[in-house]
Amino acid sequence: MFIHMYIKLLIRIHVVPHLNSLLRAKMASPQLREAIEQWLKWDKCEKTLSEIKSLEQAENWKKLDELLNTRLAFGTAGLRGKMRAGFNGMNDLVIAQTAQGLCTYITEQISDTFRKNHGIVFGYDGRHNSKRFAEISANVFIRAGFKVYLYRCLVATPLVPYTIKYFKCLAGVMVTASHNPKDDNGYKVYWNNGAQIISPHDKNIQKAILANLEPWVDTWNTEDLYNSTILLDPKEAIKTYVDKVRETVPPSFIEINSQSNLRLVYSAMHGVGYPFVKDTFEAVKLQPVIAVEEQKDADPEFPTVVFPNPEEGKSALELSIKKADSTGCSIILANDPDADRLALATKNPNTGKWKVYSGNEIGALLGWWAIHLYKHTHPEGDLSNCYFLASTVSSKILRAFAEKEGLHFIETLTGFKWMGNETDKLINSGKTVLFAFEEAIGFMFSTNVLDKDGVSAACHLASMACYLEAKEKISFDEKLQTIYKEYGFHYNKTSYFFCYEPPVIKKIFERLRYFAGESKTYPSSILDGKYKIKYIRDLTNGVDTAQSDGKAILPVSASSQMITFTFDNGLVITLRTSGTEPKIKYYAEMCAQPGQEDFDGLINTTNEMVSAIVQEFLQPDENNLTAKSD
Repeated sequence: MFIHMYIKLLIRIHVVPHLNSLLRAKMASPQLREAIEQWLKWDKCEKTLSEIKSLEQAENWKKLDELLNTRLAFGTAGLRGKMRAGFNGMNDLVIAQTAQGLCTYITEQISDTFRKNHGIVFGYDGRHNSKRFAEISANVFIRAGFKVYLYRCLVATPLVPYTIKYFKCLAGVMVTASHNPKDDNGYKVYWNNGAQIISPHDKNIQKAILANLEPWVDTWNTEDLYNSTILLDPKEAIKTYVDKVRETVPPSFIEINSQSNLRLVYSAMHGVGYPFVKDTFEAVKLQPVIAVEEQKDADPEFPTVVFPNPEEGKSALELSIKKADSTGCSIILANDPDADRLALATKNPNTGKWKVYSGNEIGALLGWWAIHLYKHTHPEGDLSNCYFLASTVSSKILRAFAEKEGLHFIETLTGFKWMGNETDKLINSGKTVLFAFEEAIGFMFSTNVLDKDGVSAACHLASMACYLEAKEKISFDEKLQTIYKEYGFHYNKTSYFFCYEPPVIKKIFERLRYFAGESKTYPSSILDGKYKIKYIRDLTNGVDTAQSDGKAILPVSASSQMITFTFDNGLVITLRTSGTEPKIKYYAEMCAQPGQEDFDGLINTTNEMVSAIVQEFLQPDENNLTAKSD
């Protein structure tokens, strides 16, 4: 009995652990083994290197597979992801590989002389590792013989595309994750026109990254970075950026600003915006902002907000509202942490309630302001060479402006990369772009920056507030109502559903394309014919019934789902999938005609139609969709 028990004990102590180890070892595929070896050989960051070593020692093959066998893909938005070890995270090694790929691609496109004379610019925000990632990237380019402009201070994202144009650079990179959670970071790439990259640049850069994965000689040697004779500080661009913003406000309006006592509360949302807003306000003679002190300076921990995103509404503006109430201010402006987006909130003097404006409402206000300023500086009032742009899921209010005022309106795919590049084409053909926006509180006022710019937008909203108070004696909300009366009421209703099963998403959209049993037979109405559909645009397969040939003008992508229905009564609704989240989104807007002033009736009709579209087209109960939580 004793011998038997002894043998069992020996097996438990020595044999079982060995067998378990062998079993676990079998779970590490040859592909994973190779990835682990590459990481341990190439990574020189103590933190991420030890993270992978610890996981290997713990034989946590599942986690290692997640971190190493999937690569963070480079796309038109560059890179964005969680800061962690592995090829599927934002870290020193992935940044070095990305910089090497970008460097190789630019070298292939540009002659040696041209790239040495024109260079590339790097900027970074206040997130963890942003400065380090920018320095690694700058080092890669310097050792490849590029002239490099590297900011020595935290900058707002719009400064990078502006600096590209100012110094005539070949490209630029902003290290930021915008309004993402604190554990994320990103790598945003702009081309030599100052706009975000679009295809085929993204695909070609990705290929170059994969062809240059092993760190180059001296990639990690950043000690002498700031002693390099071809490393320059582009700080003079900051002053000229402020000067350019000032030039977009006519002198008579700067005079109105100087005579106003209007003060606004401002939040930088723990980001980089405050110094730039401060300087631009001073340049156009606005009263200094009343800063939310707890959020004024960059802090990568974002300690006072769950999500550092002013799009979240009142939950993100809680401290701003508290500051405004305590100081007697009725207007709040807030940037996101990299200052390329802008939020607006105002207090109703009668009810004391705060209203947070949607991106579409701010777009309507700034669109009107852009026309107003242009007419002031061009007394002849001819806008026939002028353009407005908006993304396809944004309000059509700019189209209404264009139709009445005699300028042009262009709709683009979602994202400022499309509006920026389209603006560049228009400028090169001698056109004037007054304003562009997207509903996600992104605004491009003038073409000094071919991207959304929350700093210049803040300057213009504040100037507009001073003008409205001095000349029209009305608030933003009252101005919005006059805009709707003159150009047509535009009411928006947007939301989304979660769907975690890709086949279900495909089934939902394919049902709409085969509604009558045959391909391209879409629904013709809702609520048993009560509201009829006039046009259908399907950017997944290229259908657009509003065009004479039935083919879409906007770019088509078979890899994403997107259908827009335009109804006879002016309602437009787009159903689309998210590129980064398991969501089906809808963007609905009632586009009424001037003179239709039953705003409440139009809102009720919109709500009725959207509810019916959701039930009839998305069928949330049948497809087990999870609604957005309110």
